[in-house]
Amino acid sequence: MMKIHLSKLCFFGFHGIYDEERLLGNDFEVNIEVGFTPASLPVLHIKDTINYVDVYELVKKRMSTPTPLLETLATDIASAILAQFSLAEQVIISIDKVRPPIEQFKGQLGVSFELKRNG
Repeated sequence: MMKIHLSKLCFFGFHGIYDEERLLGNDFEVNIEVGFTPASLPVLHIKDTINYVDVYELVKKRMSTPTPLLETLATDIASAILAQFSLAEQVIISIDKVRPPIEQFKGQLGVSFELKRNG
């Protein structure tokens, strides 16, 4: 299985369950791995792989829609990748909230999700 990686993608968005998050927004970091079996080896043409630019545009569009839960974002993005890219067999995604609204919190928090194509 081959995998493409999109790492440390940075987005600003208004995701969260608290009024402050929906008003002020936050920075988010997204990491995605998409596994697939190339149409041919060696991979010589873009049609034989998954175009990471197209994956990025899909993620960028979804991250621009305010959503209360990171879990919803992660599952929506993973499902959309499998739906849009017929070669995709597996998606692993993580989304971190860079500055969570927790007093004296240092670090990042987030969710990760793995989705495999059925059968």
